[in-house]
Amino acid sequence: MLTMKTKYALKALALLASVEQSEPMLIAEIAEREGIPKKFLELILRELKQHGILDSRKGRGGGYLLRRRPEDINLASIMRILDGPLAPVPCLSQTAYRRCEGCEDERTCGIRLVLKDMHQSTLKILESTTLADVALKVREAAMGSKPVARYSI
Repeated sequence: MLTMKTKYALKALALLASVEQSEPMLIAEIAEREGIPKKFLELILRELKQHGILDSRKGRGGGYLLRRRPEDINLASIMRILDGPLAPVPCLSQTAYRRCEGCEDERTCGIRLVLKDMHQSTLKILESTTLADVALKVREAAMGSKPVARYSI
């Protein structure tokens, strides 16, 4: 399950991915447009900046912007930054592997074998989905939700 921190981060990053890349966006504007508490968003954006996902500019015309192209930032990397390992059990983690307590044999552990399939499928999606993909899905969904005038004669 996504934490609120990661959910808010993904919403803010998708918004930044959908705007002109050279134009920074103010925290207040992101918070208002996405319905995110401003103080919490400040902490999230600061952490993403520390990890090289965002840049910020001060002064007039300042705000936050993506440091890299949206096509180069995948969801798995963001989730790992904010929530740590993505694996449901530590014996499947790529970044924080450790043997599970009380595990006799990883090779024959039924829990590990079932969760491994689920984890690999999830990773495949998260590692191949970029902020550009999310921004595109949001645009497509917004276009699909607008009423379309249809006339027939």
